[in-house]
Amino acid sequence: MAPPATGPEPSLSEILGGRAGAVDATVPVAAFVLAWALAGALGSVAPIAWGGGAAVLVAAVTGLVRLRAGTPPRAVVFGLLGVAVAAVVALLTGRAVDFFLVRIVSNAVSALAWAVSIVVRRPLLGLVVGTLLGQRTQWRRDPDLLRGYQRASWVWVAQYLVRLAVFLPLYFVDAVVALGIAQTVLTWPLVAVCVATSWPLVRSALPGGHGGVRHPVERVRPGEH
Repeated sequence: MAPPATGPEPSLSEILGGRAGAVDATVPVAAFVLAWALAGALGSVAPIAWGGGAAVLVAAVTGLVRLRAGTPPRAVVFGLLGVAVAAVVALLTGRAVDFFLVRIVSNAVSALAWAVSIVVRRPLLGLVVGTLLGQRTQWRRDPDLLRGYQRASWVWVAQYLVRLAVFLPLYFVDAVVALGIAQTVLTWPLVAVCVATSWPLVRSALPGGHGGVRHPVERVRPGEH
């Protein structure tokens, strides 16, 4: 039997740390588009450089704010590095639209990685939540919880596919402003929808009396390690 819960079941949003990271991902994008558009309107010979500089500056300031709020330094560094790489790519190609290329590739890789993780019975949602809860892979020995994480992980696959379906056509027609708007609309709002949809799917796989995500019921199958 599952051990009794010692407190209220946490929401997925609480476990993943809220929407701060998703919001932060849109701010540098907005800075890039606004600075690029303004520099171009003023006749600057290097609007991409202005856009990239603005994006990196805003990402750095946002990172400092997050560090003061207790965000792990590694997460801040990765976020800043992603923006810097996107700016460099755009500068090297001379195409403002290529600022979004890193995000597009990242979404394609993420969709594939999440789908593969489900097929091999190691759904990434379970890995993320299990790690944050200090369970490592203990949840994989709970068939009900494993099934719940598999169901819910498909929602996250769909999230990346939706972005690709919107981003790719805009990228191929060099729609920089439209891509900036799409990036904003399809980042934290889509993550919020994803969280709201996937968590009930996890819970629906758990039988009555189950202790929830904090209390996996270990059932080791023969030959399983």
